[in-house]
Amino acid sequence: MPVDASAAPWRSVVRVQTNLAGRCTGALVGPRTVLTAAHCLFNPRTRRFLQASSLHVLFGYDRGEFTRHVTVARVATDPAYDPAAASPMVSADWAVLTLAEAAPESVPPLPVSAAPLPAGTPLMLGGYSQDRAQILMADRDCRMLGESAGLLVHDCDATRGTSGGPLLVRSADRQGASGGGWAVAGVGVAAGNAPAVRNFAVAASRFAALLAKDTAAEQP
Repeated sequence: MPVDASAAPWRSVVRVQTNLAGRCTGALVGPRTVLTAAHCLFNPRTRRFLQASSLHVLFGYDRGEFTRHVTVARVATDPAYDPAAASPMVSADWAVLTLAEAAPESVPPLPVSAAPLPAGTPLMLGGYSQDRAQILMADRDCRMLGESAGLLVHDCDATRGTSGGPLLVRSADRQGASGGGWAVAGVGVAAGNAPAVRNFAVAASRFAALLAKDTAAEQP
């Protein structure tokens, strides 16, 4: 269903666009740090990742309007992820974007939770899906199903364009206040082919250490 892009936790969900007209979803997880899916940044023609200068982050995107446009200064991806490989390691399909300037003060970073998720844990997943690309859509009533090949398996509804969107779980501490009580448990990367809804996300444990390092570097 559509969600309010100005309300928590959705205000921290961003639209990531490329100079090649590609788009995905991302989440602000630090004052200058956005988390997304690495495959969104891959140029199939050159078979290389796009340069940071080709990437753009839009805050508060809704029907072609947005509250802020910020460029990207640096990109970090998992060395284990090679989208040009015959069988890319999907569990390493994440990317961290360092923004050229700080996000708007009205947009708080979402906390990240790398804690294990038991089956049945309530989740939410939001993004700019291909079928409703101009507004932020979310599944606010879904569950954790288990783990497979290093990926979180869940039943949140999603389509293309939602890739890179945050898989949200209830925060267990006060740090979740800025995110409306929700934290990023993973990054949405793929959908299953089974008749039942069965989608996948890269677990936060894959990138939590890098994010902690970046957050420390951002401190005055």
